[in-house]
Amino acid sequence: MRKLLIALLLLVPLSALAMLGLPQVIDAQMNSVASPPPYPASASAQKLHQGLFVADLHDDALLWERDLLKRYDYGHSDLPRMLEGRLGLQVFSTVTKTPRGLNMESNAADSDNITLLAMAQRWPRETWSSLLQRALYQAQKLQDAADASEGRLVLIRSRADLARFIEAWDKDPQRVAGLLATEGLQPIENQLENIDALYAAGFRIAGLTHFFDNEVGGSAHGMGKGGLTPLGRQVIARLEEKSMLVDLAHASRPLIDDVLAMATRPVLVSHTGVEGTCAGTRNLSDKHLQAIAATGGVIGIGYWSTAVCDTSVAAIVKAIRYTADKVGVEHVALGSDFNGTVHTPFDVTGLAQITEGLQTAGFDNDAIAAIMGGNVQRLLLTSLPEK
Repeated sequence: MRKLLIALLLLVPLSALAMLGLPQVIDAQMNSVASPPPYPASASAQKLHQGLFVADLHDDALLWERDLLKRYDYGHSDLPRMLEGRLGLQVFSTVTKTPRGLNMESNAADSDNITLLAMAQRWPRETWSSLLQRALYQAQKLQDAADASEGRLVLIRSRADLARFIEAWDKDPQRVAGLLATEGLQPIENQLENIDALYAAGFRIAGLTHFFDNEVGGSAHGMGKGGLTPLGRQVIARLEEKSMLVDLAHASRPLIDDVLAMATRPVLVSHTGVEGTCAGTRNLSDKHLQAIAATGGVIGIGYWSTAVCDTSVAAIVKAIRYTADKVGVEHVALGSDFNGTVHTPFDVTGLAQITEGLQTAGFDNDAIAAIMGGNVQRLLLTSLPEK
């Protein structure tokens, strides 16, 4: 089905794509769940979940032409469903390029699916040829949604912003903090100064690579799978100078090693699996889990099958338990990859099922609070720009 939908994108005139609503069909087909809501959880889990500050490190909702403030019956998330699921903070990532024939093992950088999607969704013309403009357009979409949300979606750019948000959230949790991240740094378009443009637009987390090698370094799914390039080393220094967090999701193993060798601040992995429960090209080894934790960083466990080798809450919890046992509860977080063309057990309204799974796995309430969002909150309160 997915290949057929992509083929239609390539063959049908762009004006017809928009009129037929094909981008919405692709969105619904590619961002699916194993079962529809509602998602039951035990009374004990529901009670605990209602008191948690829940944070998720990765959501690709900005790629799709959905109104974040409107509730949909497809895709994985929107603000109404986030509030129902008791989400307190969401990292929104910007996807700017993916290769045709995308696979987990080896992708060249000489093709792009997002150009056609941007055209079909009637993104501004400047986004058709510029990856930087695609990132900036998605950032503006998030800003526009926040501006129209009557305070229910709040953009976070600094520690002070987050501290104010948490104070307000403690009084009224019917609000979500939003933080911007890149899915790969190809939007800098080979220009170091474009890091500054992303920062000015509100980006505070920088994923270095996505499904192909870029000018910064090697992807776990690229052709060369190398380490940091000379520009990449300058990029890491600039990111640290600006207090932007480095995200090693999708990074090749040599790239992870190179970043860890020069990092002076915590690094994170926003959405991943771990080799200890699921072998895979991008899933983290025990060595890398330990090295990332040693920086003070966190590891966001994903919800999809190549991350955890199943589409189930049990598989997600198994990966969380393994990671916590290896590096400590304080370094584990959630990294759903919602709306990232993945099949997940539930949409965002089902988050209490993870809380229940963690209870069943023997985590106490403090550990559950840390995993579900406390660790991300702590990392951001110490690592974002101060003001």
